[in-house]
Amino acid sequence: MPGLFFSHSNMAELNGKEGCKLAEGKVHKKKQKAFGADLKSYLKCMVPHIESGIKTSNSRNVMLSAEEVIQWSQSLEKLLASQSGQGVFREFLKSEFSEENIEFWLACEDYKKTKSDHLHGKAERIYAEFVQSDAIKQINIDYQMREATAKMAQDPTHTSFDEAQKTVYILMERDSYPRFLKSKSYLNLLNQLQTNTSK
Repeated sequence: MPGLFFSHSNMAELNGKEGCKLAEGKVHKKKQKAFGADLKSYLKCMVPHIESGIKTSNSRNVMLSAEEVIQWSQSLEKLLASQSGQGVFREFLKSEFSEENIEFWLACEDYKKTKSDHLHGKAERIYAEFVQSDAIKQINIDYQMREATAKMAQDPTHTSFDEAQKTVYILMERDSYPRFLKSKSYLNLLNQLQTNTSK
């Protein structure tokens, strides 16, 4: 039976085309697997925070006291004044898909401490990331405030974001903060620390 012969260049071309198809198939499968793995790991991260509270490492438990965690329930201001409180609250907001609020608030706090010659760059970054209408982490402010903040960010001063920051703070205080205090993540953490204290 006569064999089929391909010139070296034809063979390479054929292998190239077939190889591409095979590679595309593999890449597609890899993408699906990667997405599945990403989703699984994301859910694994989120579910413990939502269901069983935030598990803290032993080193964090040493730094955190039950008294400090109780103080968080006195006001949002006290919660945000604590580095650990910010971290735990941010995790809670992530579970509610609203972490842009605390990130914006923290960015504004940092912005207020900025040296005058760096204000312009930081103002542009904050505006692009949180304020403009197609921002990746767009905060929930009305059109008028968005426009006013845009104007102030063009000629920045240390108070350019104050009104927007105040609005976001009030939103967190009235909306997310009361839910946080009733959340399993907060109550379990408090319970865990109180149990450790009583041992």
